[in-house]
Amino acid sequence: MPAALPAHRPDLGDTGLDPQDWGEIRAQGHRMLDDMFDHMQGLRDGPVWRTPPAEARARFRSPLPVAPSDLAQTYEAFQRDVLPFGGGNAHPGFMGWVQGAGTAVGMLAEMLAAGLNANLGGRDHMPIEVERQILAWVRGMFGFPQSASGLFVTGTSQANFLAVLVARTRALGADARRAGLGVEGARLVAYASKAVHSCVPRALDMAGIGADGLRLVEVDADHRIDLAALKAAIARDRALGLTPFLIVGAAGTVDVGAIDDLNGLADIAAAEGLTFHVDGALGALAVLSPELAPKVAGIERCDSLAFDFHKWGHVPYDAGYILVRDGALHQATFDNPAAYLARADRGLAAGDWWPCDYGPDLSRGFRALKTWFTLRTYGVAALGEAMAANCALAQALAARVDAEPELERLAPVALNIVCFRYRRGASDAMNAEIVADLQEAGRVAPSLTTVGGRKAIRAAIVNHRTRVEDIEALVDSVLAHGRRALQTLAMEAAR
Repeated sequence: MPAALPAHRPDLGDTGLDPQDWGEIRAQGHRMLDDMFDHMQGLRDGPVWRTPPAEARARFRSPLPVAPSDLAQTYEAFQRDVLPFGGGNAHPGFMGWVQGAGTAVGMLAEMLAAGLNANLGGRDHMPIEVERQILAWVRGMFGFPQSASGLFVTGTSQANFLAVLVARTRALGADARRAGLGVEGARLVAYASKAVHSCVPRALDMAGIGADGLRLVEVDADHRIDLAALKAAIARDRALGLTPFLIVGAAGTVDVGAIDDLNGLADIAAAEGLTFHVDGALGALAVLSPELAPKVAGIERCDSLAFDFHKWGHVPYDAGYILVRDGALHQATFDNPAAYLARADRGLAAGDWWPCDYGPDLSRGFRALKTWFTLRTYGVAALGEAMAANCALAQALAARVDAEPELERLAPVALNIVCFRYRRGASDAMNAEIVADLQEAGRVAPSLTTVGGRKAIRAAIVNHRTRVEDIEALVDSVLAHGRRALQTLAMEAAR
């Protein structure tokens, strides 16, 4: 008869990581939650951003902890050294980059997901059904068929990469996953406008096609891809014996927010037999606003779509998404049968939809829960209204810029991004200094980009908390800092 296992290992002791005193951690947890509510409620009262001090940075150069420490002490360190020095995207004065502002509801949902600690790679449990619910909703949002597939990923950069892989499978067949790209793969070429996000050439690189396989097509006066130039590029490559396989359109370019003619791109892709993918990181969710949806007309015709719930959907980071019209092709691009992933008719290994068949990750967080909470709690109508309000603020900013002789707008405003500069005797360097000055001052935080070869102050209005007073503060601050910089130059010249 085999020996019984010991009930206790004296040499190990109690190795569990649960609290010894649940009442104590419960009280500490309530304090932490209340503090975060206070932080969110008082965002407007503090600066957008402040430079992390050297002493705080130094405390994050400590050696690996071996002995335990008190949770309250660790939380105090967070309050002192982390919370006051975040990136600022939750603040209403943040206009620097296209980043969502988050919500209290999303924060709570993230807490619940962490408590459940579900792995969304597959198997038969309800978190999988939550993600399937989001997929059904997304299909409806964009007018995709029931056979379409979708998947949560970290963000649009990863979603664009997955879309390139799906398009590659369509062009070369699933055998290329095992045999490599071969001669046919070396001839693949893709197309996007010169305004395309840098993650797209990187996706071609990571897919083994190479960044040089992406043709950057000229744009028109509205910063949209030039359709005639695109057709000419495709014809030129075919004449060279190359294999066009993919067109990438933009539902909101990264610099100025321009929206390509998506219907026109869909027509060209259909005529040429190419995959039509849309990078919708900025503007895809405009479909939720009756006012904005016409701007992205044609998005429902794409073969694949990448977008972020963590931008205009205000789901806490991260919650990117890829939607693919041909679900079977999507699965053929990623499924990887293995003994430890064998499906069963019953038990935990059952379930007819495993997300690991549609992307590279087996271990996946429960991103769907915070998205489900956000969509269910607020409803898409409220999200659409917030987006339309952002666009109205952008138009108000553009009108104010146009009315100021000292300012110059550098691009049309298609959605919610306004690019302008201080022009009265100001250089590119001075505009860069203005942006840095504003960020350090902490009232508003635009970013810097280049439009038409000139440095531009870029205001991306994404935050549902931003109001007219923040737009006025941006313009007034740019004018004040520009005038002060010119005055300083004049005084230096007079010396």
